[in-house]
Amino acid sequence: MDRVILHSDLNNFFASVECLYHPELRDKPVAVCGDIEKRHGIVLAKNVLAKACGIRTGETISAARAKCRDLVLVKPHMDKYVRFSRMAREIYCEYSDQVENFGIDECWLDVTGHPLTGVEIADELRMRIREELGITASIGVSYNKIFAKMGSDYKKPDATTVITRENYKRMLWPLPVCEMLFVGRSTAMKLKLLGIVSIGDLAMADCELLDDIFGKNGVLLWKFANGLDMSPVIASDESYTIKSVGNTTTAPRDLVSEEDVKVTLWVLCESVAARLRADHFKCTTVQLHMRDTDLRCMERQEKLPFPTFLARDLFASAMRLYRRHHQAGVPLRSIGVRGCGLVSEENQQLSFIPAVDDLYKRETLEETVDGIRGRFGNDAIQRGILLTDRVLSGFTPRDDHVIHPDRI
Repeated sequence: MDRVILHSDLNNFFASVECLYHPELRDKPVAVCGDIEKRHGIVLAKNVLAKACGIRTGETISAARAKCRDLVLVKPHMDKYVRFSRMAREIYCEYSDQVENFGIDECWLDVTGHPLTGVEIADELRMRIREELGITASIGVSYNKIFAKMGSDYKKPDATTVITRENYKRMLWPLPVCEMLFVGRSTAMKLKLLGIVSIGDLAMADCELLDDIFGKNGVLLWKFANGLDMSPVIASDESYTIKSVGNTTTAPRDLVSEEDVKVTLWVLCESVAARLRADHFKCTTVQLHMRDTDLRCMERQEKLPFPTFLARDLFASAMRLYRRHHQAGVPLRSIGVRGCGLVSEENQQLSFIPAVDDLYKRETLEETVDGIRGRFGNDAIQRGILLTDRVLSGFTPRDDHVIHPDRI
């Protein structure tokens, strides 16, 4: 028997919640965005009227305003969004104990074996979300997670879309390949070079060729296009493992020199290192994210010789990645550092690490700095390089930036 999987997507979530608190905005184009003065001004969400003007999530405020002069800008209020997300999840959990978050505004539900059909549950969920929360949801119903997700995207707002083994080729295969979950802009461009422009093209492609070019991810995408996704919906009572710790910032001005990058990376690396220590993790890989002023993104990573939670080690690795992969003369708009491949700090093989005594001293030093900052504030003790440019270093990643929880 096929599974019955639902994917619920709360429509225009941030903007919808803001309009609940500000009814006077309901008939106006609204965009929720970051701090414009600090250049965190990208569109995080928009309502239906703003979408009708061509405004897209992720574009800059200046680009959005050029499309719609009457656009109303609203700052995000994450506490409100988390509250509504939790209330929606409480509703979902009345129908299944297998509920898996996919971001703050989306969830999968496995309702296999429920007395109601998938469509009946979907319609009932949409009605309850509309009447109990005051917002709307689009819900996809299918026999696997990928098609359920694509069903919730197929028709918006406040709609139920059913994708079955009988209709998925007719409904999904004509769509552009970029509509497939996990096909980003870069992958779509590479697929286009192979003559793969639609999901149907991807489904009919040579799987071995995709494996040669994209590795296991290419095979996975081929399986998704052919409806062969068997991944389970993770039960709501399962524990979740932290897989990485990172911080990214959009700088208040373009990073045009290596010194600019050094200042910003030190702030980010100290934040990531402190968070690793707080969670009793060390990382084995460092990932660097760069976005230039044309909004082109690049991510590169390198394996570390041994696990670490020291800011100095993270910074050294991030700088190596920057020098190796950044194109000289190209200003950066944003930059980020992430520690990946996490291991418990207790499980480290000290015998394989050189200069254990020196390592212990450095770890003790950074932990002492954590204690000072915890008692007296982040500015109580700082590296000298951060004082050379207070414009670039004047932020606290852990406190200043919105953290979008993966699990509510």
